[in-house]
Amino acid sequence: MIKVAIVEDEKNAADLLADYFRRFSEKSGEEFLIFSYENPIVFLSAFRADFDLIMMDIELPDMDGMKTCEKIRETDKFVPIIFVTNMAQYAIRGYEVDASDFIVKPVSYSDFYLKLFRVVERIKLRSSSRIKITVGDGIKCVTLSDIRYVESDKHRIIYHTVSGDFESYGTLKKAEAELEGAGFAKCNKCYLVNLRYVDGVRGYSVFVGGDELQISYPKRAEFIKELNNFMGGGVKLK
Repeated sequence: MIKVAIVEDEKNAADLLADYFRRFSEKSGEEFLIFSYENPIVFLSAFRADFDLIMMDIELPDMDGMKTCEKIRETDKFVPIIFVTNMAQYAIRGYEVDASDFIVKPVSYSDFYLKLFRVVERIKLRSSSRIKITVGDGIKCVTLSDIRYVESDKHRIIYHTVSGDFESYGTLKKAEAELEGAGFAKCNKCYLVNLRYVDGVRGYSVFVGGDELQISYPKRAEFIKELNNFMGGGVKLK
């Protein structure tokens, strides 16, 4: 399911885009969950970093599309944004907010299909390398390669990342399933380690991004094996 926000103050234009998404879905089998916003202020007040794609008009009431996208990038630096506008001369400024593409009004289905097809492929590739973490009353999108290790503390899960720690509710088993195949291994029942951040192993300790974590006796042989396989046999034992 791809979650889409359409930010467009003209109802006919928003309805046309929604219809195009339905046509694309019928042809491709992709499923879309569409949310439409007429006002960018209302959209930003409801915005969480959990949209997979944003379709953005440039001429909007109260705040133009470029300024709205600048605000979006303060929270989500990765969500693809496609400008839909009759102001092509301004759409090329999309690089300033890292827009993925733009479509000029009036929007034809053939143009829409080509642009959406490309971005959907990128979304599917990106979604395979990122996870969404429920944090408080919001959602944090985290790139897997930025996670140093995951810690379980009772019913809490703490994601230790290069940009800080993020706490959520859940189980380490669930986190392990989400991170399967991404180079993570358990060193004990409380820690799931990103093997690319391992600095070394000494006895029953593993050093991860400056932190020392304990390796349990039952897990040590399996953990060292996975680490050796990941590092190609070049594990540094302290």
